[in-house]
Amino acid sequence: MRRCEVDRLDPTRTFWVPAVVSPHRDWAGAPGCRKGARFMVDRETLRASRDAFGTFDSKLSCLDWIMRHRPDLNRSLPGATIRAVPLDRWLLGLD
Repeated sequence: MRRCEVDRLDPTRTFWVPAVVSPHRDWAGAPGCRKGARFMVDRETLRASRDAFGTFDSKLSCLDWIMRHRPDLNRSLPGATIRAVPLDRWLLGLD
């Protein structure tokens, strides 16, 4: 899903996404970024992304996806903690 398609989601439900915060400047997971830059994880490429992301219907299903892909996520997003976050709060910068 692309960020511009967020308006197509049901506003009465909470959607979850895997997200990551850059642990340092020019982080290998997002070259050229600043420390603390916020990204969602693209479910297809397992890379940090500001635009491409997939949603989950529950926190549990998002956490399950994160755990199943943990080794690959650790390789593509080194040194960062991948968390399940509510999409609406993440986009607003509240979480």
